[in-house]
Amino acid sequence: MCQRKMLQISTGALFLLLPWFGGLVLGEISRDFSQCLSFFYKETPPEGFSAEGDQPICQRYQNQYRFASLYHRQHRAPLYSAYVLSPPDGKRPKSIWKYEPQLAFSRASSEMEHFHIPVDQNVIESQAVLDDYRNSNFTKGHLNPSMHEKTKEDREATFTLTNVVPQRAGSNSGPWNSLENEVLKKFTAFCNGSMHVITGAMPYASKSRWINNRVSVPEYMWSAYCCPSYRSDLPDSVKPFFPTYAAVGRNDRNSGEEIVPVNVKARASIRGYDVRRMSLQTLEGILAQRLAMPISLFNGQCE
Repeated sequence: MCQRKMLQISTGALFLLLPWFGGLVLGEISRDFSQCLSFFYKETPPEGFSAEGDQPICQRYQNQYRFASLYHRQHRAPLYSAYVLSPPDGKRPKSIWKYEPQLAFSRASSEMEHFHIPVDQNVIESQAVLDDYRNSNFTKGHLNPSMHEKTKEDREATFTLTNVVPQRAGSNSGPWNSLENEVLKKFTAFCNGSMHVITGAMPYASKSRWINNRVSVPEYMWSAYCCPSYRSDLPDSVKPFFPTYAAVGRNDRNSGEEIVPVNVKARASIRGYDVRRMSLQTLEGILAQRLAMPISLFNGQCE
């Protein structure tokens, strides 16, 4: 066996043997999602997301994988997060934010850490930091929302900047929050088995937008779920929502209405941050056009 291959195997074994310390958030960096495929339908990540700088992260907390994120290094923001929805057994935890050392240092520990003051320059250059969001007029928008996770530990693990994008408050606390609550209610009322969810951010078609000239701002938020096992007695009004459904939400009230129309009768604080419900196929078509590549979110059509 050649020396290079032996080194690769030894390095992989070393990462597998790294100790997991209780009470710490861990984000595992690799070339793929092989360690956390259970968060994807049929253990298959979405197809079509393949750009230079994309970094798969298996998000690990207290020795358990909690969800998965595809992180874009140049944008300093995630493209999507994938998780298995579960009703929360408690309240939203305190917002204690963390960063990913392995994005900053090639030999760093796999433990996500709380931000230190001052923040190391390597961390600042490699990923979003809290200062990027201060005075930016944007909130930290979860892709995997904490209240879609069951345990306190599951919910705490979502508070990493590798799981958030710059999101307008009118969207985050308005129509997009309503969508998250709606999906949770549909799962509780009608889904018999697991519900796999993928939520992501859609970039601007032309000129990129940034906060602090560092973190990419999405023009739209998007989300889709897959619940292949559901009640056989669905009301007619609910049947279109199973086994899959999707949505796109506006993150810029000045964007055109080609993808998501504006409800001019909405109250002023949320006007322009509308969410459009749609079929999975419609969402995949929108993503394919915006990203210029075929997209498949659920390994077929969640059958």
